[in-house]
Amino acid sequence: GSFTIIAGPCAVEEEQRTLRIASEVCSAGADLFRAGAFKPRTSPYAFQGLGEVALQILQKTRQETGLGIVTEILDPRDVEKVATVADMFQVGSRNMHNYSLLKELGQTSVPVLLKRGFASTIDEFLMAAEYILSCGNSNVVLCERGIRCAAATRQVVLDLGSVPELQKRTHLPVLVDPSHGTADSFRVPALARAAAAVGADG
Repeated sequence: GSFTIIAGPCAVEEEQRTLRIASEVCSAGADLFRAGAFKPRTSPYAFQGLGEVALQILQKTRQETGLGIVTEILDPRDVEKVATVADMFQVGSRNMHNYSLLKELGQTSVPVLLKRGFASTIDEFLMAAEYILSCGNSNVVLCERGIRCAAATRQVVLDLGSVPELQKRTHLPVLVDPSHGTADSFRVPALARAAAAVGADG
């Protein structure tokens, strides 16, 4: 009966900027603050996140705003460390098939926001969720974030049709990321409204 909003920057880049964005997100009515401490990038030379420094910033952000923290987890070895800060783990599109990570997250009770792989079918998406569920963690939230399609604008298309299908086939909440699935910021408000209209949980 509620619609959840998770908002924030792609990555934690520095403390004051993060705190300012978190304050604005909180004022705008968001439920959770999302920012990456560890970032998987296509290029090994691109910014990979601030790591443990970012975790400290996120801890301060939670203390100052009261917002729950959603942050990405990349490595099974970091689960315990990230869990000290994260109220929800995010598994990004690139790691949906990282089964060692999924099984490790299944050993925790921390909620997991599982993003659909950018070239994954619905069946593959649901099986990724099963890796977490079958290891004992029932707190899984699915997230449609757009899939690659050569004919689409900027080669990314937000598959809103996946929302009712996922809701028909599973009991898990389904969120939509209208940012990655749009490629341009001007489309985000319209596709966020579309996500609500199609029945997404957030």
